[in-house]
Amino acid sequence: MTTSRRKFIKISALGLGAVAATTSALNMFGSSSYLDKLVKENVAKKLKRTPTYCEVCFWKCAAWTYTDEEGAVKKIIGNDDDPHCYGRLCPRGTGGVGMYNDEDRLKTPLIRKTIHGEQTFVEASWDEALDLIASKMNGIKEKYGAESLGLLKHGAPGAHLEHLYKAIGSDTIAEPAYAQCRGPRETGFNLTFGSWVGSPEPTDIRDTKCLVLIGSHIGENMHNSQVQEMSEAIDNGATIITVDPRFSTAASKSNHWLPIKPATDIALMLAWMHVLIEENLYDKAYVEKYANGFDELKAYVSRFTPEWAYGITTIEPEEIRKTARAMAHAAPSVIIHPGRHVVWYGDDTQRARAMSILNALLGSWGRRGGFYLKESISIPKFPHPEYPHPKWGWHEIGAKYPLAQMGITSELIQASIPDENNPYPVKAWMVAGTNLTKSIPQKKLIEKAIDALEFMVVIDTMPMDVTGYADVVLPECTYLERYDGIRSATNRTPSIAVRVPAVPPKYDSKPSWWIAKEIGKRMGVGAYFNYNDYEEVIEWQLNEMGTSLEEMKKIGVKNFPRTSGPLYIDEDSTYIFPTHSGKIDYFYFFNKSKSYRKSSLGFGLYGSRLWK
Repeated sequence: MTTSRRKFIKISALGLGAVAATTSALNMFGSSSYLDKLVKENVAKKLKRTPTYCEVCFWKCAAWTYTDEEGAVKKIIGNDDDPHCYGRLCPRGTGGVGMYNDEDRLKTPLIRKTIHGEQTFVEASWDEALDLIASKMNGIKEKYGAESLGLLKHGAPGAHLEHLYKAIGSDTIAEPAYAQCRGPRETGFNLTFGSWVGSPEPTDIRDTKCLVLIGSHIGENMHNSQVQEMSEAIDNGATIITVDPRFSTAASKSNHWLPIKPATDIALMLAWMHVLIEENLYDKAYVEKYANGFDELKAYVSRFTPEWAYGITTIEPEEIRKTARAMAHAAPSVIIHPGRHVVWYGDDTQRARAMSILNALLGSWGRRGGFYLKESISIPKFPHPEYPHPKWGWHEIGAKYPLAQMGITSELIQASIPDENNPYPVKAWMVAGTNLTKSIPQKKLIEKAIDALEFMVVIDTMPMDVTGYADVVLPECTYLERYDGIRSATNRTPSIAVRVPAVPPKYDSKPSWWIAKEIGKRMGVGAYFNYNDYEEVIEWQLNEMGTSLEEMKKIGVKNFPRTSGPLYIDEDSTYIFPTHSGKIDYFYFFNKSKSYRKSSLGFGLYGSRLWK
């Protein structure tokens, strides 16, 4: 593509039949008198309920969608049996009705065309749009290899398209939720405990005696069950410590508010470690039993006094000591919360390491009121041929980040900018479920990469910034109108939830599983989509798990007994951590061959390195 060929087009301003003008909240939800009338009408109507789980945020709370006799969606209510929400949805979750009714939704496929010298989007049939996508993607695959096709995705649609990409031989896949939200957190905790934090985080807030929030805005972002448990903890007298430059909602509920200077969190945590160790406040029995590298840690933090930290953080030394002692007094029922949206200053993995090591010193991992031992249930894989093995993918693109365990979005974007020294050129993007130009920084760099692409597809429910850069825009139906993969996430006990369409797709929108299947057929990999409807996949998986779609439609959520062992570490036995040492790694040595071994030097939390 030549420079500046791809012009940004704001879809909502086109005036096409495909996209209506903006509607007001009044039209979407009605006036108060209309709502009163609606309530009265519903009293006389019999509402049908259909199970779903929310797609508005990462918590994916299970719910019931209620529709009337005419098939109109009336309300969404949390499922009482769901450990993600305890029957209560947040305002985002109940707002799913508005997403379904929004007149600004994408309504039909759109193709970028030049008419009278001006670029615009024109309405297209699904066959026309899908044939174009398959033709372009196959042409790029033939010329550069399947690996040059990049996928940037999020949420349920991303899972279906990832299957498509792997079927055609591409593992050039990334999602902003990893690179920009939780990746450093997962790496930091994995290096220490051998386990990702995951989602929902295994924080035992309901039984904690001390909750420490470092830039974690529970109550402002939507950790549904954790918000509820935090309220319980406050009522039960738990000590809340909030570290935040702002007087946040959480800070207003806290016993201690530490208005820290931005970008100095690690200095504060090193000082906390210093106090815990120098005053012998750490959990000695836990550390003696499970620590690998404690002596090196002790020697390393000996210089990081509260007085030293005061000059960096602006937090008074006595407040640092007081809060460290409060944590120790509550231990092991204490949580230094790992947070979410953790990419801030460039030292984010080191900050997560410091958080995890603090938890380890206090003995909170695997203990009541700290972090419980999470468990999930595996969903059987629907049979399909073995995926072809790509020559390169996200590992190679992100080689300078050897600790990353998923594709890094910024590296995939960088690989899309022409460079004769780049051995891994990305020539096309498919973007699904993420407003890419708003979800990651350096917009000019993104636009430079987009301008260089030979082809770009965007799949979403709504027109937004990123849709304006696409060659083809495909309208996905909302989560209330489609089947999707079975939800299985880590929690205190394993559970599954199903998403069943409560109503047919509005307009000419389609579910992402159908889009992936139709593109796959046109690209010659139809064998990987051996089903007519995704309902068949879910039915097969549920039967393999000893239940059925018929049962799940009635209950929505199914909870299973734990099989991996107790919720907390058995104090009378020795727990084996899934780390290289089998213990908690306070200290380790890392080299480029990705091997780990103990070394007499090498902590490097404060500064530019996590290891030596």
